[in-house]
Amino acid sequence: MQPALWPEHESKRSEQYKPLPSVWDGEDAELIERMLTFYPRERPRRILDATVNGGRFWRGTKRNIVGLDIARLHRPSVVGDNTQMPFADRCFEVVVYDPPHVPNQGEDKQKDFHTRFGLGQRSQKENGYSFSHLYPPFVREAYRVLKPEGILLCKITDYIHDHQYQWAHVDLIQAATGAGFRACDCIIKIRKGPIIDPKWKVAHHSRRQHCYWLVFRKSDKCE
Repeated sequence: MQPALWPEHESKRSEQYKPLPSVWDGEDAELIERMLTFYPRERPRRILDATVNGGRFWRGTKRNIVGLDIARLHRPSVVGDNTQMPFADRCFEVVVYDPPHVPNQGEDKQKDFHTRFGLGQRSQKENGYSFSHLYPPFVREAYRVLKPEGILLCKITDYIHDHQYQWAHVDLIQAATGAGFRACDCIIKIRKGPIIDPKWKVAHHSRRQHCYWLVFRKSDKCE
């Protein structure tokens, strides 16, 4: 994939080009900034964080971020449900999505996963103890509020439930492509330590020490 260079920088293409690595072991905020200069065809003027929570992705940013969250306690720009967004059609160039990663997770007292990653949320039996039922209504709304050629950036984690591997990133890709997005890229984000449920002393799957950043475009092509 070629980098997204804006017209005033076209003459400096060779010296400006900095390819993104497929494996990232730094902070999310730095990676997002790199992705926002790499993937969009034009400099994004309005960016929606559809799961803004405490806004940790944007600390110190000078970008125009609209933060959406269903919880008032986080003081988002807009309080609302990202499966029924209170925005007009085609009003953002970029949407960022970081949903709760692991439903019904046990306590890990060594890490603040409940606050940072939304692990306090539960999923019922009728939803397969999964959050994947939230993906289709969200991506349909993301597609609606994005401008043509707009970018959707999603952070997602696979997990183990009932002794079976749950392919959350596959569920999200299927939902997004079903809504009309083109799946364009995938970056592996390394964690410093896995989420460990102390209820299970012995694991029969590898511990999840990574997640994914998935890149989608509202287009019929990626480049």
